[in-house]
Amino acid sequence: MLTLVTVGFAVNFWAWALLSPLAPLLKDALRLDAFQQSLVVAVPVVVGSLGRIPVGALTDRYGGRVMLPLVSAVTMLPVLYLGLAGHSSLTALLVGGFVLGMGGTSFAVGVPFVSAWFPPRRRGLAIGIFGAGMGGTAISALTTVNLTTAWGLPAPFVVTAVVLAVYAVVSALWLRDAPGRAAPSESLGRRLTAAMRLPVTWQASALYAVLFGGYVAFSVYLPAYLKTAYGLAQVDASNRMAGFVVLAVLMRPAGGWLSDRYGPIRVLSWVLGVVGVAAAVQAVTPPLMPWGTAAFLAMAGALGAGSGAVFALVALLAPPDRVGSVTGIVGAAGGLGGFVPPLLMGALYSALSSYLLGLVALALVAVSALLFTVTGVRHAAQTRTEVA
Repeated sequence: MLTLVTVGFAVNFWAWALLSPLAPLLKDALRLDAFQQSLVVAVPVVVGSLGRIPVGALTDRYGGRVMLPLVSAVTMLPVLYLGLAGHSSLTALLVGGFVLGMGGTSFAVGVPFVSAWFPPRRRGLAIGIFGAGMGGTAISALTTVNLTTAWGLPAPFVVTAVVLAVYAVVSALWLRDAPGRAAPSESLGRRLTAAMRLPVTWQASALYAVLFGGYVAFSVYLPAYLKTAYGLAQVDASNRMAGFVVLAVLMRPAGGWLSDRYGPIRVLSWVLGVVGVAAAVQAVTPPLMPWGTAAFLAMAGALGAGSGAVFALVALLAPPDRVGSVTGIVGAAGGLGGFVPPLLMGALYSALSSYLLGLVALALVAVSALLFTVTGVRHAAQTRTEVA
């Protein structure tokens, strides 16, 4: 079940990230400015983020066996639209990207599904392994431009739609919810309200907005950043973005495992410190080799491990029947955290011809999140553990 749901997460994230590698090409073809280019890649992020709130709550009610095939089938529709007709104008791209955001909601299905299959002492690693499905963005980065070059712009969209259709059928046949899963009887509104009253919901949301938001922001904006800041070719920039994603993906299970072993608070403190230092180094746009590459790889590893640690914290502190609702809210915060930076970076570069202020802001946010972790979050976790 863990393997099947992780594959589904990867396939849906592959679809969710299709527009990012094509952003420079679309910018040239449609004569978009930097802000419009950022908007094209950011719209699926924000929709996929907000959509996680109701999808997470619906997963608590109906289970992953129903929700994941449904999400995969719905995501197939905007993928086909974008490939066959929706890439002809900015308006069409935004409409298609809006519905494409559905693919990003698959995360809110997987976390409660996986959490129900594993005991508390193993949930950090299990959810981290599931979270490695975010490597679907690497598949997109490595294949989208090459397929477009070889067969034309519709090719990557058609291929992805076929994979989504196959997965929707396979998961509908074989996916099973954990034995003994109890569906909540309260209404959707009451369950979301109850989740919002939990301290862990807002603490994890703040941290995930920084950590997963940072990952999403770089995974969608890095090709444009590298092309503008360092003059890299589109294929080279996409391949480097894929390396960033692969490292973050590999470190996400490691973050979950380390959280099982040392506690999520300690892991979160480590990784936020690394993000702050690496962002400060990259703010001055150092030479790409070795300093720029080292800074981005350090951020990738820290953001991936930290994303795994956040949901180890959720699995540890959230009531079992609220994990889906809490995950939806926290996942939305993470996605929204990824929506703002690309727009901010594009707007700042358009105004100042520099990315300095954007990266300095990331460093300051990471340091602030570190202080929040070692004070408020640590105290809340200790209180919750003592009560339990």
